[in-house]
Amino acid sequence: MKVHTTNYFDTFIEVAEDTKTVCGIRPASKGEKKTVAEMQYDLLTKHPYHYTSDDILFQVFADRNDLAEAKYEQARAQFFSKGQACFRASPLTKTYGFGVHCNNEGKIAIYGAETAEYGKFVADPNLKKVKAMKSSRK
Repeated sequence: MKVHTTNYFDTFIEVAEDTKTVCGIRPASKGEKKTVAEMQYDLLTKHPYHYTSDDILFQVFADRNDLAEAKYEQARAQFFSKGQACFRASPLTKTYGFGVHCNNEGKIAIYGAETAEYGKFVADPNLKKVKAMKSSRK
């Protein structure tokens, strides 16, 4: 079975060109169950550079589907047997004003578009830069 990945290395994912915010905004709750954006935000702000993109995306999937930890290995293989949307499509980069830095190990952290760190990553000539996907097709 082919295994797909969403991991980037030595890359900075900039906010989407059509984002409606100029700074990083904590995703708001929309009811009892946490949104994907909230779950990603919580994991990344509590544990910067601890997880890869694959780790975050799978953990959010597992938590939203109430998977038992004993089933993670098999479920993860199944989850990545088909392509998954990467952090370029995350609501954090498209809507909430966060850039994602992927270090040389593929571990990630988020930075608000207003921060000095965000600016340093954008200006770094040794770092590959990609834009988050636009929300609209226009």
